[in-house]
Amino acid sequence: MGATSSSGFYVSRAVALLLAGLAATLLLALAVLAALYGYRAGVPPSELRGLQVPDASSSTPGSQEEPPATPKPGSAREPSVTTTSGDWRPAGPWDQLRLPSWLVPLHYELELWPRLRPDELPESSLRFSGRVNITVRCTVATARLLLHSLFLDCERAEVRGPLSPGIRDATVRRVPVDDVWFALDMQYMVLELGEALQPGSRYELQLSFSGLVYQDTREGLFLNVYTDQGERRALLASQMEPTFARNVFPCFDEPALKATFNITVIHHPSYVALSNMPKLGQTEKEDVNGSKWTVTTFYTTPHMPTYLAAFAICDCDHVNRTERGKEIRIWARKDAIASGSANFALNITGPIFSFLEDLFNISYPLPKTDIIALPIFDNRAMENWGLLMFDESLLLLQPNDQLTEKKTLISCIISHEIGHQWFGNLVTMNWWNNIWLKEGFASYFELGVINYFNPKLPRNEVFFSNILHGVLNEDHALVSRAVSTKVENFTETSEINELFDLFTYNKGASMARMLSSFLKEHLFISALKSYLKTFSYSNAEQDDLWRHFQMAIDDQSKILLPATVKSIMDSWTHRSGFPVITLNVSTGAMKQEPFYIGKFKNQTLLTHNDTWIVPVLWIKNGATQSLVWLDKNSKVFPEMQVSDSDHDWVILNLNMTGYYRVNYDKLGWKKLNQQLEKDHKAIPVIHRLQLIDDAFSLSKNNYIEIETALDLTKYLAEEDEIIVWHAVLVNLVTRDLVSDVKNYDIYPLLKKYLLKRLNSIWNIYSTIIRDNVIALQDDYLALISLEKLFETACWLGLEDCLQLSKEFFRKWVNHPENEVPYLIKSVILCYGIALGSDKEWDFLLNIYTNTTEEEERIQLAYAMSCSKDPWILHRYMEYAITTSPFTFNGTNVIEIVAASEVGRYIVKDFLVNNWQAVGERYGTQSLVTLMYIIGRTISTDLQIVELQQFFNNMLEEHQRITVHAKLQTIKNENLKNKKRHARVAEWLRRNT
Repeated sequence: MGATSSSGFYVSRAVALLLAGLAATLLLALAVLAALYGYRAGVPPSELRGLQVPDASSSTPGSQEEPPATPKPGSAREPSVTTTSGDWRPAGPWDQLRLPSWLVPLHYELELWPRLRPDELPESSLRFSGRVNITVRCTVATARLLLHSLFLDCERAEVRGPLSPGIRDATVRRVPVDDVWFALDMQYMVLELGEALQPGSRYELQLSFSGLVYQDTREGLFLNVYTDQGERRALLASQMEPTFARNVFPCFDEPALKATFNITVIHHPSYVALSNMPKLGQTEKEDVNGSKWTVTTFYTTPHMPTYLAAFAICDCDHVNRTERGKEIRIWARKDAIASGSANFALNITGPIFSFLEDLFNISYPLPKTDIIALPIFDNRAMENWGLLMFDESLLLLQPNDQLTEKKTLISCIISHEIGHQWFGNLVTMNWWNNIWLKEGFASYFELGVINYFNPKLPRNEVFFSNILHGVLNEDHALVSRAVSTKVENFTETSEINELFDLFTYNKGASMARMLSSFLKEHLFISALKSYLKTFSYSNAEQDDLWRHFQMAIDDQSKILLPATVKSIMDSWTHRSGFPVITLNVSTGAMKQEPFYIGKFKNQTLLTHNDTWIVPVLWIKNGATQSLVWLDKNSKVFPEMQVSDSDHDWVILNLNMTGYYRVNYDKLGWKKLNQQLEKDHKAIPVIHRLQLIDDAFSLSKNNYIEIETALDLTKYLAEEDEIIVWHAVLVNLVTRDLVSDVKNYDIYPLLKKYLLKRLNSIWNIYSTIIRDNVIALQDDYLALISLEKLFETACWLGLEDCLQLSKEFFRKWVNHPENEVPYLIKSVILCYGIALGSDKEWDFLLNIYTNTTEEEERIQLAYAMSCSKDPWILHRYMEYAITTSPFTFNGTNVIEIVAASEVGRYIVKDFLVNNWQAVGERYGTQSLVTLMYIIGRTISTDLQIVELQQFFNNMLEEHQRITVHAKLQTIKNENLKNKKRHARVAEWLRRNT
């Protein structure tokens, strides 16, 4: 970055105060308005004024900020300072979410100087300053410049140009800047110029600014304060995606506006500075107080969007290795590095890079990769080019932590973020409405990567468990989110943040998987290679992707499609929900209809334009059949008819690669049920899983009878795949059923029915748990399924489960070094307390108070609520409201107890005398939550009235108004569940 020119301008405090005095009433209103527009609490007044320079009188003691440049006599007048809302200014481009296309950024020279010192750790926030010179190309003559800026004080603004190659900055003429103001709504900084910039010419915007780094947010620059090696420490990191680069430096903060970056970070000499590129050099700088600072510069980045710019200033250690000549470093707390917790991530990162380089035939373009484990990153990870950031819980694996699903989870997340180096970083979506182009494909390939390195991992079952199951349960015809959204649908910046959801990631991945399934993998990868190569260092729309798939189709003749790739895939990505495909096996007639939550009759009428173009891969009697397409509301496929033979059956949606659920006529379900009872192994595991999941979902939402789904469970005594059992138990032993068992006779019936069938699967895994639990370390499906199996077995009163819980708990109490297997620890602790006395409970409380790991504390807090003794639970709640708030550190013990089997009956009595203390400790909203928890089984209006009367004095007026509707919803849902449970009970009577 070039030296600051002395011919710039700044707005002094005197000028700002003069303006404030002339318009005090206006500024007061603006401050209120700014608060309404979402400014965080505690934003300094200068940020509401928008343009100010700190002077000696405003500097904090020990401030290292350098004096601003002073305008020369005769230089251009200082611009006025204005911060406006949409109500008080004429309509203009600042009212639009997208930047006008007047300027194209080419290069950023960025310098940041956070005042982080190891001897003065901040309590909540920290000041930083910076300078940025942005080289732009003008495309339209304009005397007004718009760029993004939020929560920043702009202290100097110049525009220089037109630029010519080889001419020094000092000799380039200055374009007069008459005014600088901020449009809060769309987060713009507006520069009003004294003359227009000329199309085709290049200019340089020179801006100096300052702002605050906060500890309680993960937007822009943020702080982590943590403990390492027994000492309190701090680090600074960045999160720019999607729209937080503007919080750090004025910029053109849209994904299509790619540029190169030269980044400089000024930091305390005891810290390490990291950025996207390798370190270029270091010098020393002295501030006005004589303190020494290190100036670290980095090599120029490739063309990239602002959301990928990344910075970290830390006192961390690292481990490193080289992969194909490029260094990979994993940074983390020194304790974590010393314990070897970063080694697993280090050992898999390089091979993942190499696999994806070979798969796409495109080398990773940066010379290094740094990955930093942040103590606090809200369970996130971010793919910044060259400097990936992870919450440490998603990156670090303790060497002895083998019996959790964490190894696979870390592998998936690392694979996902490395996948972004191609999908997102190299080729970036043109705008956020097509964010699925990066998140969906990164999610799809993460499982392909780990399957490559672990071929024994059942790919289809893992995709179902990790990705497909969750989004199918959330998606439906009336949901307002399609995978790809029209740009004009966005009116506010906050709407961009909302796109990072289950539909973008999981549905996006499911779209990619479905596309791969009907194109075949080789054609799918070939098209992606072409797409990535064509748009490298550039941006793409969804239609660009479809075009490259169409080119791959047109270059061969083996795979034929009923329509263009665009027509097929647009029918999925531009629509919310998914179809239910119903096959009549007697006639071969197939139809499609939208999936609705709680469907009612005649809700499924479709027009031709509403149909999905559905690829249907299928199997008949265990043999894979040719792909067919359902591109109309209904169609007849004679080859799908089945005969009267007991061996004749059909299953649609091979490997569950299609994004839809499947229904059959009564004969179709009957045939499948007969096959399960005769030889369930003839139906692949993924399809046994599919049949259970589809049938229970369809029955819950009125597409089929509940009895049809229950019939599929008759064969379960022979089922030895724990993932199938998991699907059954998740769908059958639901939270509402557990809550309702005291009011119906369903429990003894369910107990008898399930225990008869559970024996086989229970014996398999209880033996492994007792004799050789380490054998499960690579069985991912067991690791994610066992807890539900053990929880259900103990809930049903299986004596061996209760005995095993007592054994493990007793061994742990007597010898704490004998760790309870993590995968069933929650169940063991809960039943250890439920079957024990106050002695066991006191032991667990002691463990809790001496544990700092948050996940374990939550697990222990829930376990302590499992006691069957009312006096113990009453004492537990007393502890919660009378001991120091830090004892239970944010865990709402009262809510946990209220949700427990015994606690639900004693919490009301406890609240009679303690509701004020509960409200003070946890907030009045907690009382509302408690009302819903206690009332989770209500089914009459009288119960609602009684509950409201009980809580009446505890709630504020606005809360009383809102809870009635919520309680009515709970009541209606419970009535529906009671009818369903009654039918389940009747079926169980006939089948036990």
